[in-house]
Formats: sequence, C-alpha cells, structure tokens
Amino acid sequence: MSDNIKEESFVSHLTELRKRLIHSLIFIFFIFILGYIFAENIYNFLVEPYAKAVKDDGVDRRLIFTALHETFITYLKVAFFAAIFLGCPMFLVQLWRFVAPGLYQNEKKALLPYLIATPILFLLGGMLIYYLVMPLAIKFFLSFETSGQINSLPIQLEAKVNEYLSLIMRLIFAFGLSFQLPVLLNLLARIGVIDSNYLKVRRKYFVVIIFAAAAILTPPDPITQIGLAIPLLILYELSILSVKLTEKKNNA
Repeated sequence: MSDNIKEESFVSHLTELRKRLIHSLIFIFFIFILGYIFAENIYNFLVEPYAKAVKDDGVDRRLIFTALHETFITYLKVAFFAAIFLGCPMFLVQLWRFVAPGLYQNEKKALLPYLIATPILFLLGGMLIYYLVMPLAIKFFLSFETSGQINSLPIQLEAKVNEYLSLIMRLIFAFGLSFQLPVLLNLLARIGVIDSNYLKVRRKYFVVIIFAAAAILTPPDPITQIGLAIPLLILYELSILSVKLTEKKNNA
C-alpha cells in the first residue's frame, strides 16, 4: 500500500514538473516570436555600443553581411537571445512554484532571496559588458587600424553583422552567468559544502580559476578579460562576507 502511495506521489510530482516546464517553454516560444518581430529593434540596441564607440572617429562605418542568409540567421539568433534572456525569470518563477509547496516556511525564506538575486546579478553582468567593457574593447581593437602608406594598403575594420552580434550576445551571457558566483557560493555554504574559512584559505586558487575562466569566456584581449576578472574577484570577496554573515546568523 505504501509503495503505491509513493508511486502516485512520484507520478504527481513528475506531472507537476512537466506542467511547469511546458509553461516555461510556451512563454519562451512566445517571446521568441515577439523577438523575431522586433528583431531589428533588438539589433539596433545590441549594435549601439559599437555605434557609440566609432561615431567620432571620422570613418564611414558599417556592418556587412557576406552570405544571402546571414541577416536572416542573425535575426533568428537575436530572437533566441531575447527569448532566453527574458524567459529566465519566468523559468525561475515556475521552478519556485514547483519547489515551494514541499518546503517549510523557514526554507522558503532562505531560498527566495537567491531566486531574486539570480536575475538581478545576471542583469548587472549584462549591463557591465554592454555599457562599459564592450565600448572599451571596441576602441582597443580599432586602435590596430592603419591608414596605409604609399606602398601599402590600409587596414580597416568592416565588421560582419553575424560575428559582431554573436560576440556581444555571447559576452552578455558569459558576464551574466559569471555574476552568479555569489549565489552559487552562498548556496554551497548553506548546505554545508563550504564555509567562509574554506573560501579564505583557497582564495589564491580561486583567483587563478577566475582569471582562467575570464580568458576562456572572453575574446583574447586584455580589456574584456580584466573587465570580467576584476568584478568576479570583488564578488568573490563579497561572497566571503555574505557566507560569514550567514554563519553568524545560524550560530546566533
């Protein structure tokens, strides 16, 4: 009898999980359709850092495409980017609705701040690359242009639509996901995997890991690598303080 009850409970949980996933996927698909309809507006928004970085250099700039289907594929990527970016909060809401009924009141209070902090930190990471790091990186790359001499040709950037937008979308996701470091470390501390002393003692190893991750996730230039590594180091130190405060609260 108890086995049947457990089986029914397991099936009901799977049914509820499927329901939440379907709701999330429907919402993401809806945003994808809207994203494609407004793909040109999203494109103009994403290309703005490049436009601002080059507007005063006195050169007639443009973005080019070299394949007939390139712009169409780019707009699909832009729509998918919008769907994932705007669909994440909905996914977190559905995840919360699935998990919350099985939690005690104190567990809900403990978990809810992490669900709120996740999209906020992702947005902060995206804003950092969009408003600060990307314009600096563009100017750094443009500094390698040459005007050309009598017996040589000039070197001038003609960025491709697909390559530029793929780069900035990848960087926004890389920065946004990297900014989840405090959430991850605090969750690990709350379940007892790590503590503040562990983070302090192994700080030097985490510094190496952070710079290695920055080198992998960003283009091979010092601007974006340092632009990602330094905020992560700051977030790591803030995570130590947050974990320490959590420990004091639990011991009180």
